[in-house]
Amino acid sequence: MRAAPVSRTGARVERLPLARFTTLGVGGESEVWFVSDHAQLAEAMEQPYRILGGGSNLVIADEGVPERVIRLSGPLAERDLEPDPHLSTEDEIVTGWVGGGVPLPGLIRQLQKLGLSNLEGTVGIPAQVGGAVWMNAGTRYGEMFDGLHTIEIVTPQETRQVMPDDLQWGYRDSGIPRNHVVSRVRLRLRRSTPEAVLEKMEFADQARKGQPKMKTPGCAFKNPGGVSAGRLIDEAGLKGTRAGNALIAPEHANFIVNLGGATAADVHALLDTIRERVPVPMELEYELWPERLPAAQSPGRQAADRHQADVHRDGPTT
Repeated sequence: MRAAPVSRTGARVERLPLARFTTLGVGGESEVWFVSDHAQLAEAMEQPYRILGGGSNLVIADEGVPERVIRLSGPLAERDLEPDPHLSTEDEIVTGWVGGGVPLPGLIRQLQKLGLSNLEGTVGIPAQVGGAVWMNAGTRYGEMFDGLHTIEIVTPQETRQVMPDDLQWGYRDSGIPRNHVVSRVRLRLRRSTPEAVLEKMEFADQARKGQPKMKTPGCAFKNPGGVSAGRLIDEAGLKGTRAGNALIAPEHANFIVNLGGATAADVHALLDTIRERVPVPMELEYELWPERLPAAQSPGRQAADRHQADVHRDGPTT
């Protein structure tokens, strides 16, 4: 195994299989930098890099990636939810800094206990704050930009702070370029009660009841033109389609799950099959590392039709 370099700023650097950091559970070995402050982050960004947060929307190649993989840790994974007295009002608070490496589910639970509203629509998204902001993660009931006041963005050249209105953000898109890192944010939240926030969370969570419980990166495709991607995939007869050990979930056609031992090539085979069979252009919601596996490296492609499973049409479509 190739040795990892030694960091001059004290970052922990190891060569590790990336599958352990993703909800899908695929991805080969790469050089991982665990950075806990801006100096370590700046050093890690001196060479080509990628940022790995909660891994909830990632399909990583079985060979890993050649770039450094950066994980935010330490103070960059801590949260200060105390109201800023200079920015907060009677009805609304602006928090201290919340690190990009903070797990979103735990943050949402803590906000509920404090009776703070605006982000409960993101309940159930297994992301870290930085990645969730970068892609403006959300559900039909809310998204990250509903609760942002300030975003700290780091590039190899600078660290700067921006407001949401400074960005061209929209559906599943923050407008933040790919080579920028969301290191910290301040949240803009409404004062409510724990009971009221919990009620909204439970309502939003109902939409997830029909989603698969197996290893998955979440929804594979964005809804084209407001039409349900899951419904389009279902109508193409693809629920239950299998390639290797990857499966288009019978519960929800816009989810691909790992049955155990699936490879990135298996997943790409299913993505290709969906794009071929659905009659409208489909834009990926997954992030691919690297951006595209060559077709020649997708041996599961032909298996997708060969292993067609029973098609179930009683699952939810969103």
